Amino acid sequence: MKLELIDGSFAYEHSGLVLNQVSFSAEEGETVAVLGPNGIGKTTLLRCLLGFLKLQKGEIRINGRPRSEISDQEFWRMCAYVPQARSQTFAYTVEETVLMGRGPYLGFFQMPQRKDEEIAIQAMKEAGVYELRDRSCNEISGGELQLVLIARALAAKPQMLVMDEPETGLDFRNQLRVMDLIDVLSHQKGLTVILNTHYPDHACSIADRTLLLSDHSVQFGRTSEVLTEAHMEEAFGVEVHMHEEVIGGKNYVSMIPVALKDSQKYNHHSE
Repeated sequence: MKLELIDGSFAYEHSGLVLNQVSFSAEEGETVAVLGPNGIGKTTLLRCLLGFLKLQKGEIRINGRPRSEISDQEFWRMCAYVPQARSQTFAYTVEETVLMGRGPYLGFFQMPQRKDEEIAIQAMKEAGVYELRDRSCNEISGGELQLVLIARALAAKPQMLVMDEPETGLDFRNQLRVMDLIDVLSHQKGLTVILNTHYPDHACSIADRTLLLSDHSVQFGRTSEVLTEAHMEEAFGVEVHMHEEVIGGKNYVSMIPVALKDSQKYNHHSE
């Protein structure tokens, strides 16, 4: 599935322009990361892509078709949304929650059928939460809940996942579990993935292309070309040091915020 945003602009009534002529695309089997300072419009961008908010200007295209020509039912069979786990509380079991992902295929008051249950089981196994199926979502960890929300999205059999900071607030192990799953879903299963993240290291690890939003500019392209020290310094107003290292044959990139860009230059030498 291919998604394109062409010159998208959005403004809230009382706070003014948030997105100004933003353009990017996400191809089938590709992960696109969205980064930028707090309040720059990352979540607003996702809400516009999902139809929760309406662009004032610009156009969204799905596989070359204007979004306005695609019904909500058809859209939600193609695309699934994964919200932040920290904002979710459920009194349902893991299995019941994942079954909710079959909603786009069920009519009003229609109960899930055996086929829906089988798809939910497969989604739980794919996300690594099948063993938790009988547990209440209120009793599992934040990392486990994030994987449950991904399983719920996968139960819709989507072609695209839109994810809002899926790794935020998780410990190292669960961050890796979520990132590894996204990597598999995109690059092995062929899903299109668009995710907001506060972690440039994660974008460098799994994102094919990156959209970097700032007050000064919009940068979009190959992740290695967008997430440079100069671009990060401009976007976040901090001095950044990028470190690359090969471990086990894989290239890892870490970005270290050194000092505020407008403060006295950090002195690395002791007196």
